Amino acid sequence: MIIERSMNPGWLSNSYLVGDESGGTGVVIDAGGPVAPLFAAADGHDLTVTHLLITHADGDHIQEADLVIDRYHPQVLAHEREAARMSGVTGNLGDGDVVTAGGLEITALHTPGHSAGHLAFLIGDCCFTADVLFKDTVGGTLNDSYESLHHSVMDVLMQLPPETRVLPGHTDATTIGDEWERNPFVRVWRGVDEAGDEACTVAGRPATLLLFAGDYDGGHKGFVRWEDGSHDIVPGSRVERA
Repeated sequence: MIIERSMNPGWLSNSYLVGDESGGTGVVIDAGGPVAPLFAAADGHDLTVTHLLITHADGDHIQEADLVIDRYHPQVLAHEREAARMSGVTGNLGDGDVVTAGGLEITALHTPGHSAGHLAFLIGDCCFTADVLFKDTVGGTLNDSYESLHHSVMDVLMQLPPETRVLPGHTDATTIGDEWERNPFVRVWRGVDEAGDEACTVAGRPATLLLFAGDYDGGHKGFVRWEDGSHDIVPGSRVERA
């Protein structure tokens, strides 16, 4: 299997080209740009690109989707909740749906939490997790819900074989096994590490800071409990610590 990545230098968001073999069939996963390196890679491997698969419709993942569509006229597939947020989608995907592209068999996993229609894509021993699971951190929940994100990470992604390669929506690859052992959020959710109890405010709203951990961009994310007992994963820049 051929995998090529292009990372946006500003957003650090990843777009991927996946091919079955040289001279075969390929798909593009997300198109936050720059997509030109993926076009060059497709030409270099002599791939016929048949699909653009969208994990979610945030701008840093679809900014250059039109360029992919204009070049390849592919099927553009996304969850219906994300399709409503963008143009050009030709078909919808739900949990467990399988896309066949040449020798590639691609399973869509509904993994909400960062956004309601968020999908991960499982291809062989690789999972493209977008903005739900990253190396050493997880996605923010302010656009969806903490409960959904927790379910997506612990009940869906962490149930994959530990050797599964994780290709996230931002920065570096990892594995399910590494995240099970090392990811600070997963370790707290597993009960391996204790949650904190530090008083804080998030954008002026009182909360308890359960975890303050690194993020993929060199900043931080906070796991907080609000005064009503609900939870969120929030940008560290919004957390004011006592």
